[in-house]
Parts: sequence; structure tokens; C-alpha cells
Amino acid sequence: MEPPMKPPMNRAKAISACLAVSLLAAGCGTGQAGSTGGDTFSFAIKSDPGLLDPAQFQNTATYTALSLAYDTLVNIAPDGRVVSGLAQKWDVKPSSVTFTLRRGVTCADGSPVTASTIAANVDYITDPATKSPAIGVVVPEGLTAKADDTAGTVTLTTPKPFSLILQSTRYLFLVCGKGLKDRSLLRSGTSGSGPFQLTEARPNQSYTYTRRKDYTWGPGGATATDPAMPDSVVLKIVGSESTAANLLLSHQLNGAQFAGPDRARVTSVPGITATTQPNGTQEFFFHQGKGHPGDDPEVRKALIQAVDLHSLGALGTGGTGQPPTGLVLRPNPCPGDTVTGHLPAYDPTAAASALHAAGWHRGPDGFRVKGGKRLTIRMIYGTSGGETMAAAAEYLAEAWKKAGVDVRLRALSDAAYDEVEAVTQDWDVDWVSLGVTLPTQLVGSLSGPFTPDGGNFAHLTNTEYEKLAAAASKLPGTSGCALWARSENALFDSGDLVPVVDKTLTTASHNATFRITTGLFEPTSIRMTGGEK
Repeated sequence: MEPPMKPPMNRAKAISACLAVSLLAAGCGTGQAGSTGGDTFSFAIKSDPGLLDPAQFQNTATYTALSLAYDTLVNIAPDGRVVSGLAQKWDVKPSSVTFTLRRGVTCADGSPVTASTIAANVDYITDPATKSPAIGVVVPEGLTAKADDTAGTVTLTTPKPFSLILQSTRYLFLVCGKGLKDRSLLRSGTSGSGPFQLTEARPNQSYTYTRRKDYTWGPGGATATDPAMPDSVVLKIVGSESTAANLLLSHQLNGAQFAGPDRARVTSVPGITATTQPNGTQEFFFHQGKGHPGDDPEVRKALIQAVDLHSLGALGTGGTGQPPTGLVLRPNPCPGDTVTGHLPAYDPTAAASALHAAGWHRGPDGFRVKGGKRLTIRMIYGTSGGETMAAAAEYLAEAWKKAGVDVRLRALSDAAYDEVEAVTQDWDVDWVSLGVTLPTQLVGSLSGPFTPDGGNFAHLTNTEYEKLAAAASKLPGTSGCALWARSENALFDSGDLVPVVDKTLTTASHNATFRITTGLFEPTSIRMTGGEK
């Protein structure tokens, strides 16, 4: 049986997009704190979760829906610390981690959750026949599991050192009970050990979950016994942010998230509490394949110098963005700023001189030519980015046109974008919206085999990045953070990719408090605060 292939970049980015959502949201309504509970907490999601099998997650909404009903081995606190989940302690080594599980954990159907339950999940996801999109991005390639039910331990092992193997298990939702034996039950149902169980599914309308009051094994030992916790949670599918804002303001929702202009409308209303946090990075890549302009590092540097990245980022986010600090979402296990000082400053004069020195001379029509070939940049971007993305693309094209570049923009639908980016490769610059939770999740996309044989869609060959990432991967936990930071520095120093701006997401709430981190609810944090409904 052959090992699963590395996921192509479009799959990795889809998973990254699932992860690139709100980092912290806690809001209080105007009512009296500490209600008697028994309420329903309603939250808007933008699309239907679709298939609810954790091994085949599809989008951000799927991740959010799964987080209510499923547990993971560990959890990540808002400050980035690893805290307990199904595991109460762990022993980390460079190529393995052994978890000691909590006793007495039960699935929603009453069956016990054991070490064999964990191993069965790993075996299913890593089976090539499953074709799970998690392989190589959320779940390390070659991961194996060995269970000892008597001792209550399970050991996860990788073929070679994997530095953040402990943190990666935060995104491994564990199926138990009947769903583990019959995956068809997970098409529109849940079979987990989490604090809520899906009790009603109305596709494209709503999903209703009921609280398990016997739940006592949440993050850090949190329980579901607090009477202020809601007895039910309803995820309402609301595709329009404007509609979600109206529902929140009319108190038909307790929570919603906003990336666009409606955030200003909801945050200005008394009784609505809102928190805004970074939500992934907008950046562009240069294709470095043979015959592409980006193959020349001097050309890459000149093209970066020709652009005011601050103004570009403001356009790309409608003025709601923040300066980028790196490629990994917060809470980053390796915090710090890897961007500042590693990109050339805005200097159109220097850019023009560099292009001339590289042999690209202006012709009579103003465009630069070398060896009879015009300097042409074919740039692709997704139409799902809306008007702000289109404005940013036009700004970028105009800046490069002033430098003598013939820029040809292509706005593509999501389906067409994936095809052009990863299959036809008919592009020179690719605008990407990307966010991952661990630096290990990007290695397959920034190094290794080129598309279509691997996930290296931009044909990068940064030997310094490869060397540093390989060294960091061999160090357990956060001991490799300095090397991971230097690996990102190497990418920016070489102009392989250009982080432009961090997007932001505003999470607003009414009559409730809760935490949602990288798209995942911390279900035991949900509290109803009373007051007007």
C-alpha cells in the first residue's frame, strides 16, 4: 500500500482557510450576569457544514460545527498554552508523543472512550483509501498509533521527528461509539464525546445541539454543569453578513462574525460586545519556474520595491487590516515578528534601477524588454475576495505598470482559481489568502516536489528555508521556534512570498459570552448572561 501523496496547494489552502478564523471572542450582553441557564445560544455560520465526518471536513463551517460535539486529545488556551483534553498528561519525544487518557470518558451514546478509540481514528484517517484532506496538513504523514487500554495510554509516532506533534493533535477530532463503526452516520449526525450532541440537522437552515450535563473532561478539566451554560446551541446558516447583523441587532442571534463593513454597524450599538483579531494573512507569491520573471531574485526584489505595501494592504482589507507579523495565526506556538526588516522598503527609483541592471530596458511603448521579450506578469486572484481584493489587484498592477511591467490580471472563481493555480500553472504572481496554526503545516507547500507531483505550487527552491525547517522539525515542541522564525525570514529575504496585510475578523455577541479560537468553539466557555431576548 503506497503512502498518501502530499496534498496539492489548493487543498492545503482550503484547510488553512478553515483554520483562519476568529482568534478570540468574548462578549457580554446588557442583561443580568449569571442567568438561570436553560437558554438557547444561537450563532451564525456563513455556509452549510455539509458532510460532518471529521475525517472529511470541507470548510470553516464544518470545523465550527464539529467543535461543539467532538473532543481532541489536548486543547490550546487563548494564551497559546497546551492544556488537557481527553488526555490528562503527555510525554513528548522528537518522533512521538504518549498520552495518558482521562478515565471515565464516554461517548454521547454512552459507550466508553478508550485508547483503542483514539488509535482507530488515526488508522482510519491515515488509510490511503480514506483520502482524508487532513493528511500532510493537520495530521503528519506516516502517523501511526499504538493503544494500551489497560494502561490507558496511546502513543502517536511519526517516521521522522515532527516538532509540533503535540500541538497538531488539537485539530484531530475524535469519533467514538456507533459512528466509529458506521461512518455513514456522520453524513448528517455526530458521534463524539464533546459537551454537545447534534440532535437536529436542517441542511442550509440550522443545526441544533443539546448539552450533555454529564460532561466533565473539557479544557483544563472544564465541565458542562454550570447552570448558565445553554441547554442547546443552534448554528444558523446566514450567508449574508448584512443579514447576520440585522439578526444580531434584533436579538435573534447571540453571536456572529464580520469581515466586512457591517462590523461598524453592530459594534456601535449599546449591548453588543465585540472583539477584533487578526484572521490570516493576505500575501502574494512569485512563480519561480523556468521562464517565469519571478525566477530571477533581482526581479522579485525590484517588483517588491515598486509597491507601497502599506497602501496595498489598506486597499485589500478596506482599511480594516493590521501589519503582518508572520505566516502563522495567533495564538502562535512560536510568537514573534518575522516580517519586519525582511522586505525591501518602498522605493520606485531603486526598483527601476534594479530592473535596468537586470537587463530589462524600457522600450518605446514604456514596457521593459529583454532579449526581445516583454516583461509580462500574469497575476491571478479570487473573485471571492470581493471589491477590496479587486481594488488591491488594480493598485498592484498600476504600480508595476509604472515600473515598465505589462501586467495582465485574471479574476477567477474559486473553482477556476484552483485549476489555474495548481494544474495549468498559467500565472506569474498569485494573490493568496492564507492562515495556518502551525509552521509545520506550510512545509509541503513551500518546499519539496513541485506541482503536480507535490504541493510546492510556486516552484520554490529556497535552500536556506529547507535547511532551517528540517532542523526545526527535529526539535521537540517549542524548542525549535527560533529556527522556525529564521525559516520564515529566509522566505521573505529571498522575496519568495510577500506578506502584505493581516485580515481581521470581528466577533460580536449579545446576551452571551464565549470563546472561539481559529474557528473552533471552546464549548464549555459558552454562557448566557440573561437580559432581554
